[in-house]
Amino acid sequence: MSSISSTVMEPVESGSEDSSQNFVVQSPLICGLPDDIALFCIARVPRKYHALLKCVSKRWRELLCSEGWHSYRRKHNLNETWIYAFCRDKFEQLSCYVLDPNLSKRCWKRVQGIPPCSLKRKGMGFEVLGKKVYLLGGCGWVEDATDEVYCYDATMNTWSEAAPLSTARCYFACEVLDEKIYAIGGLGSNSSDPHSWDTYDPHTNSWRSHSDPNVVPDIEDSIVFDGKIYIRCGSAVSSHAVVYEPSNGTWQHADADMVSGWRGPAVVVDGTLYVLDQSSGTRLMMWQKDRREWVAVGRLSPLLTRPPCQLVAIEENIFVIGKGLSTVVLDVGNAGHVGGVMVSSSVPKITSDDDVISCKLVAA
Repeated sequence: MSSISSTVMEPVESGSEDSSQNFVVQSPLICGLPDDIALFCIARVPRKYHALLKCVSKRWRELLCSEGWHSYRRKHNLNETWIYAFCRDKFEQLSCYVLDPNLSKRCWKRVQGIPPCSLKRKGMGFEVLGKKVYLLGGCGWVEDATDEVYCYDATMNTWSEAAPLSTARCYFACEVLDEKIYAIGGLGSNSSDPHSWDTYDPHTNSWRSHSDPNVVPDIEDSIVFDGKIYIRCGSAVSSHAVVYEPSNGTWQHADADMVSGWRGPAVVVDGTLYVLDQSSGTRLMMWQKDRREWVAVGRLSPLLTRPPCQLVAIEENIFVIGKGLSTVVLDVGNAGHVGGVMVSSSVPKITSDDDVISCKLVAA
């Protein structure tokens, strides 16, 4: 409890010579209950009500915004995963939306407060570490690549400036591995190394720069799979991939068989790699490592999907998120078919035609 306890200072009312000193009086979370019991109860309130809990008192607000609260919920498997989508509208302006998949009436809601200087940038990185969402780098029509990083705290609902990248970048790969953010390749300033990558350590709040000749600037997609970072380069028709081996910190060329079917957004479910092939309609493919081949899981209804789409997965549910935040949910653990089309559920559309650039998960 020490990491999440807050205290109030009250003066000693005494005639002694120490009357000018203060002593600490613990302000209970719930009157009449020890704090550990109170925390046990409060931490089990669903995440959708946390904004209301912050209004109870200053002590409760400090608790729900603390790292200790986040750690407690995660330790006891109480954290709930929400989906954050990074989008661009028809006016080339960026926006961010959030979806609580646990609600019976699911709907996308807009996240306010994106830093104004980032609203028109292209080629930005979008990544999640813990309970924080990061917007990294990017460039504009008259603006060179930048090293700026902005952070959104999902529990506090606030944006702030974070430690800048070691290298200014745009159109780069961005992934999380071993609780560190990797910003890889892409385009930068004339003086930057196109074969470099940066790693961010939240414990030191700092970036480190690295270089490897196998890292290329022409990046199409990336995924973390089997504890390694894979980056697909070139076009969707003719492409190759490189893989990062964290044990020795080097990049190597990836297996050609695996790369041959990686022709769209990818997601990993229970250690299995899935790809959404959007070359002719939308078809979910699965990589079978033991047989070294791709197999078709099934086609998605053209009435529900609006390519280009992005993928995220929560447990065995894959969320296919397309233009205008059209969202289809597939249970790959119990995938049914009707007339050759995979059975799915969907989320009501919002009144927009925004393109979805990237989707990430935040558990809090």
